[in-house]
Amino acid sequence: MSASLTEPAPPILHLLAHDIRWNLAKALARSDYRVGELVTLVQQPLKLVSYHLRQLRDGQLVHERRSAADGRDLYYTLDLAHVEHVYHLAGETLHPGLGDGAPAAGPSADTDLAPTRVLFLCTHNSARSQMAEAILRHIGGSAVLAFSAGTEQTAVHPQAISILAAHGIDASAQTSKHLDRYAGQAFDYVITVCDRARETCPLFPGDPHQIHWSFPDPAAITGPLEQAQAFEQIYTQLLTRMRFLLTIIDRNRRGA
Repeated sequence: MSASLTEPAPPILHLLAHDIRWNLAKALARSDYRVGELVTLVQQPLKLVSYHLRQLRDGQLVHERRSAADGRDLYYTLDLAHVEHVYHLAGETLHPGLGDGAPAAGPSADTDLAPTRVLFLCTHNSARSQMAEAILRHIGGSAVLAFSAGTEQTAVHPQAISILAAHGIDASAQTSKHLDRYAGQAFDYVITVCDRARETCPLFPGDPHQIHWSFPDPAAITGPLEQAQAFEQIYTQLLTRMRFLLTIIDRNRRGA
């Protein structure tokens, strides 16, 4: 005789089964957005979008962070690593064979295809965008060309170089660049990694994918230990986002 099955469905399935929450999650999987932008994207009233964002926050799928550019605004971020984890756990409850996700493949190295050009922007081009450039160049291989610049030119933060070196990435030759250096150049993706840079990001030819990742500035943290921890957190978050970005790049290169 078969055992009785009375288990409830995993919470992530309830959360993402609703059309509005699903569309909010899909939008935030691409980029961080403010609530007004999400209202436009999903074409639903503000109150309804706010309600469903609260459901996603309570379910720990979405986080909010106050904008560094305008403290009145909040940026919403989909926690891709957590979604991936609980999604696989949900699959495992259905069948053990569904629990382990296949590792993300690297981008196609087809030499007949031009490399995908990605530009990372932040304010000073000293920490977040420099780390993003180095990480993507390191894990993306010949299929991508990574660049970074700032709305102001300063110097690469020593802690950024140190944290990258601790993870086997040599960024000692990187320098801070002003975004004017890339004026008129075409990119496939332009990714802002600080809120202020997003507000002043110029238009680039060729209609590149515009993506925003709302990261706090680790260089603003005081105290050597606390600052090192902040840089390490940014490294981990960038690596996670980069892994998902490379999946998208690979699919676009293959024409999927």
